[in-house]
Amino acid sequence: MSKILVVDDEPQILRALRINLVARQYEVVLATDGTEALRQAQQARPDLVILDLGLPDIEGVEVIRKLRSWSPVPILVLSGRAGSRDKVEALDAGADDYVTKPFSIDELLARVRAVTRRLAPGDDLQAVQVGRFAVDFAARTVSGGVRLTKTEWELLELLARNPGKLVSQRQLLQDVWGPTYLKQTQYLRQYMTQLRHKLEDDPAQPRHLITEPGMGYRFQP
Repeated sequence: MSKILVVDDEPQILRALRINLVARQYEVVLATDGTEALRQAQQARPDLVILDLGLPDIEGVEVIRKLRSWSPVPILVLSGRAGSRDKVEALDAGADDYVTKPFSIDELLARVRAVTRRLAPGDDLQAVQVGRFAVDFAARTVSGGVRLTKTEWELLELLARNPGKLVSQRQLLQDVWGPTYLKQTQYLRQYMTQLRHKLEDDPAQPRHLITEPGMGYRFQP
C-alpha cells in the first residue's frame, strides 16, 4: 500500500482527499502547514507528497526545496495559483507535477498514478539470497522463519539494491532515519549487528553484510 502525505490548510480539501485516497487503498497522512509537512515527511516516509503552495507558515516552494535537500520523494503540487510563473518556480524547486484548484478528483488521481508510475524504479527489487536465506522484499519474508524489523528491512534493501558497492554511512542514515541523524553512526552499528546475527552463519566473520571501516557498508551476494 502506497503512503501519501497530503499538505493543505483547507480542512474540506484535506477531508475530500483523504476519503478518496483511502477508498482507493492508499494510506494517507495529513498536515496543515509546512512545519508539520516536513516533520511528517521525515517520520512517515511517504511514497508521494501532495502539497499546497499557500501554507500559513512556510511557502510551499520553500517546503519543496527543504524536502529536496534530503529526499527524492515525488511531489505533486495542488494549488490555486494558476500563473505560469508559480508553476515554473515550483517545478524548478523540485516538484514533479502541478494541478490547479479547483480540480477534478479523477484528474488528480490520474496524476497521482502517473507520477508514482513514472518515478518508480524499473528494476524493482523482488528478492535476494543472503547465504542460506532467501529474502523476499515483495512479500517481506525470510526463509527459515527469520523475522526482520521495519528498520532492518529498510537497511537490507538499500544495501541489496547496490550489490558489491559501498553504501556510505551518511546515505544509509539519511535514507533510513532522516537528515537529523547523520552523525548517529551507532544506530548503524547496532542494526547491522542485529542483521548479521539473523542472516550470517558466522556473525563475527560476515560474508555478505560487510563493514568498510569509517566509510560504510557493502552487500556481497
